[in-house]
Amino acid sequence: MPENILVVGGVALGPKAACRCKRLMPHANITLVDENVYISYGGCGIPYFVSGETQNLDDLRSTPYHTIRDAAFFDTMKGITVRTQTRALAIDRQAKTLLVKDVVSGKEEKLPYDKLVLATGATPRMPKVEGGDLANVLSLTRLEAAQTIRTACEGGKISEAVIVGGGFIGLEAAVALADMWGVKVSVVEMMDQILPGALSHSFGQMAAHDFTSHKVDVYTSEKVLRLEGTNGAVAKVVTDKRELPAQLVIFAAGFIPNGQLARDAGLEVTPFGAVVVDAHMRTTDPDIYAGGDCCSIKNIITGKPGYLPLGSMANRQGRVIGTNLAGGDARFPGYVGTWAVKLFELSFCGVGFTVERARKEGFDAIGVSVEQLDRAHFYPEKSMMSLELVVEKSTRRVLGMQGACVDGAALKARVDAVAAALQCGKPTVEDISNLEVAYAPPFAAAMDVVNVVGNVAENVLCGRFSPVTADAFMELWKNRSDNHVFFIDARPAAAGKAVQKKHPDWHAIPLEEIAARVQEVPRDRPVAIICNTGLRSYDSLLILARNGVTDVVNAMGGMQAVNKMGLTL
Repeated sequence: MPENILVVGGVALGPKAACRCKRLMPHANITLVDENVYISYGGCGIPYFVSGETQNLDDLRSTPYHTIRDAAFFDTMKGITVRTQTRALAIDRQAKTLLVKDVVSGKEEKLPYDKLVLATGATPRMPKVEGGDLANVLSLTRLEAAQTIRTACEGGKISEAVIVGGGFIGLEAAVALADMWGVKVSVVEMMDQILPGALSHSFGQMAAHDFTSHKVDVYTSEKVLRLEGTNGAVAKVVTDKRELPAQLVIFAAGFIPNGQLARDAGLEVTPFGAVVVDAHMRTTDPDIYAGGDCCSIKNIITGKPGYLPLGSMANRQGRVIGTNLAGGDARFPGYVGTWAVKLFELSFCGVGFTVERARKEGFDAIGVSVEQLDRAHFYPEKSMMSLELVVEKSTRRVLGMQGACVDGAALKARVDAVAAALQCGKPTVEDISNLEVAYAPPFAAAMDVVNVVGNVAENVLCGRFSPVTADAFMELWKNRSDNHVFFIDARPAAAGKAVQKKHPDWHAIPLEEIAARVQEVPRDRPVAIICNTGLRSYDSLLILARNGVTDVVNAMGGMQAVNKMGLTL
């Protein structure tokens, strides 16, 4: 007798699991229920619809061969019954039924199942602030909201907007509104940087500068207190530090997993509301599976349960669930947390932990960063790439990597390589130094930037030099009257002398002259050295060390990193 399989949730994981199962087990009776009108859409593409890069909202709902993925599509093309505007209310595990309600008619009924899949997703975190119910206060996770925002922008009704939250969706929305529609955008983030947890503090400054240089204001360490309106629509955002006019407010302050349906059924749920599953994506009831944004998954680096709501991961999990529904033995190993985001000029990409997060997880970690061209220096088309490698000092184990570059595809290639290494084992610094990557001048340097960051990390771990981040170097410079640091600029003479002319405490000693002028460097003061990328300054400090000057710190990434952070001398 054909199995009855119910799937609750129709955005990413649910349709993937249903279709995979149907392909492997054609005679199964599969029904997908979702409380919304639209199903099976690319939610991550919503900011690009708002920006106009994706012209038609239906493009987010279509297949690569341009067929709309609606209920009729699943019925005709896939043999799957879809019931939209149908809300799942309760699971009776004993009777193996799902109580559902038609949100239009109010009618309730019980649907029998042999196997059940929970793909209930997550709810945008909407802080309970006064005025949160005003018109034009939205989250950017549903197609209806995307259409509302796009229509308002096209009609010239939005001149000022506030994004609450400096995560991926919020920043993509800020870019879309400012770049395409010329809206004056402010980003308010309660943490001390944007992309908290994803980027190190130094790289977070690079991201913030990318925004401010394009006239988007970024306010960190700031909390929204209330929203004020006019004629029922939002008009102003009041924070604990300022007031911001706004005809549109988008809350992008993270997500809360929708695990209540599972909790009410007695399934194991984490304290933060995510459904607990095993490697087969089964809940604590072997006949109920869960995946996507509603569930907790093992973090491969720590081995602990974690949470990462990503559409790409939901699709991979959906295939695993679909296979297992059909009697297979597929497993989902967990995640290492690989991500990418395109801002204005710069794209950012990362995997694993930042140094700050690694330390919170109990690792004795350091972060080592470099600036290097993404292609051969003699190739005419090239971009400067920033990479930061995070390693555990005692074991030399790699814990993560983040990067920034104007060429997002080139950056993604490097991060993906490290992500694969993290997913399949416990790579060390030496593994990254010797990572085999494709080489030809139009694509990479002979010593690729990903190898270089491994080499630099190895030098740091072996005590060959003491690094400081570019922003930490600038703090030393700012406080030079108190710390008595001797500052050396190892760049070619013209660049260093231009600064020295303005600041006598800045000493232009190019790499080519450092050996001959070593007596100018005091032995009784700490030394901080900088160049354009970090390479010339490293060679300079080796010369200094051979001449007895060893109390030296080197600015990682040099003036390239300083400029990307928007810092000034």
